[in-house]
Amino acid sequence: MSATALPYRSSLAAESKSLWIYNQKWDLAFISLSVLLVPIPYLTWIFMDKVLGMESDIGRQAVNLLIAIFIGGPHMYATFTRTAFDEDFRKHYRGFVRSSIIIPLVVITLALTNLTLLLTIFFFWASIHVLHQIVFIVESYNAKAGTVSRKTSLSPTSKLIDYAVVLTSLYPIASYRIAITQDFAIGPSNLNDVIPSIFEMPWVVYAASVAFVIALVAFIIKTGIEIRDGTAHYPKVLFISVTVVASFIVPALGNLDTGFQGMNFWHSFQYLALTWYINRLRLERGELNRKPMIQRISRDGKARAFYGFNMMLTFGTGVIIGIVTLLLHYGLGGRWDNWSYAFETAYYIGVLSILWIHYYHDHFLFTNADSVVL
Repeated sequence: MSATALPYRSSLAAESKSLWIYNQKWDLAFISLSVLLVPIPYLTWIFMDKVLGMESDIGRQAVNLLIAIFIGGPHMYATFTRTAFDEDFRKHYRGFVRSSIIIPLVVITLALTNLTLLLTIFFFWASIHVLHQIVFIVESYNAKAGTVSRKTSLSPTSKLIDYAVVLTSLYPIASYRIAITQDFAIGPSNLNDVIPSIFEMPWVVYAASVAFVIALVAFIIKTGIEIRDGTAHYPKVLFISVTVVASFIVPALGNLDTGFQGMNFWHSFQYLALTWYINRLRLERGELNRKPMIQRISRDGKARAFYGFNMMLTFGTGVIIGIVTLLLHYGLGGRWDNWSYAFETAYYIGVLSILWIHYYHDHFLFTNADSVVL
């Protein structure tokens, strides 16, 4: 984020008249063309395996850990600068915030009793969360279009087609892996062991594929008509296009765990930039006047402080994972006598407890696309 510093007040006001969320350079760097981050985790895993000769599962865990430390962890803690760390939010949504405590209890219980079921829930919730963020970005572009005096297509039909092509793009190949090849595995856990048998029927693949093809053809036709009529929203079209390509291809990768880390990498990178920008706008609107801590890391030129704050909290999670690993290995024994299994279980306890709260809070935050409008 520091490479393209967030704007000064005059620049914010000027860019608010643009169809881009902030401006062309920022959007391309952090929203659309950052799709080039998606293959990096998978290529890193291949490099560790083929070039460095690292055992495949160790390489997988190493990639997961690197993503969690440097981008995944900071992105999930960034959420709380808008919710749990915000006094006004806690006051107005006290019950919502307090209910979050249920999530770690569920995670710990499943991690100790049925790790495969935990990972199955994690995958499907993660996919919904990623798609929800994509929908939020699409709707943010619509919100920006609604503030400028130019012709853009914001009809309900146009929006429905945009959402349809995004929401269906992930599932044709994923459903094929679940129903036909039945090798839908995240690390050592084959999710087919707990996925309801109804989703392993061939008709699910046909339904997912037909839905995607219909949505894709409709999107192509709609975009062509909008270009002809001069109503096309080009920043949004670019974002949807690269998203659909990435979402469609990733489930075809052999190592799904590392493959989906590529989507997580891109998603988290987008999220950090968006949250910083939204907090910057909140500061300009005077919404952070009684929140000095968030104010300090949201000022212009403080992107590194914002990232550093969330990185600090991530290291705290690392300490918790280390402690839980020792407790499992020396306290419970059994299958946790294996250090790798003990660490993996502790990793999911530490990470998913916070990550699922982040999902829970974001399903609320993602309903307000006007947060990107000054």
